[in-house]
Amino acid sequence: MKSKPTWTSALAGRSSTSACFVFGTIPVTQPISMAQQIAQTAIAFEEQRLGRKPTSVTVVLGGDTLVVTVHEVLSPAEKALATSPAGSTQLQEFHQNLFQLSSDPLRQEIKRITGLKICEDAKNKVAAAVQVFSVGTVVQVFLLAGRLPADSWDGE
Repeated sequence: MKSKPTWTSALAGRSSTSACFVFGTIPVTQPISMAQQIAQTAIAFEEQRLGRKPTSVTVVLGGDTLVVTVHEVLSPAEKALATSPAGSTQLQEFHQNLFQLSSDPLRQEIKRITGLKICEDAKNKVAAAVQVFSVGTVVQVFLLAGRLPADSWDGE
């Protein structure tokens, strides 16, 4: 599935390498950007990992930080669990562990698409963070080993 990027004005005034892409379903005939490729990869990753597709994916690059926001990916049971503080903590821990154990294919695709490694910390764990919100949104943050030129990121 190919899509046309939707750029947001929320990034006005940020560095020239900042860009936002919301993955939708508008067909295009031009080559897809890195942001679009990462969004497509994140959708495939979530479907493979959880058995369901998110409603949309937002990909933002700011300097050497890549943020992938996956919208409406939690199951109804997970959303219900997240309504209590204890359930929310349990869900957060579950998704963090699941991400650490299963995110290698996603990290490898990000590396292939961007040409940049994802940084690792001293314990040889990937420098990535996952935050789960009760509304069904999951945010994944990756620290890249370098910066991309703006024109390579947004496809212009």
